[in-house]
Amino acid sequence: MPLRLRLRVQPGASLSRITGRHGDAIKVQVKAPPRDGAANEAVIELLAHVFEVRRADVRILHGLSNRNKLVEIDVPDVAAAEAVLAVHCSVDR
Repeated sequence: MPLRLRLRVQPGASLSRITGRHGDAIKVQVKAPPRDGAANEAVIELLAHVFEVRRADVRILHGLSNRNKLVEIDVPDVAAAEAVLAVHCSVDR
């Protein structure tokens, strides 16, 4: 079942991680620079790791060349995925 998320991506960060909320979006930092699709690949890798899915289960639907992205993640249990996301968004960073 797909989970859709709005992201605000900060490329070139010291760590790749979910840092919390940015308005109605989830703020994500990735180490990769915003060149040649490297930041997009880093976003896919991070989300696949966080939600324990294959990279092929994560798709950027909108915003390939923008910091604001809409992603879709095929997860086995949307409620469990939302709980994982809540934990990542509530941790002080």
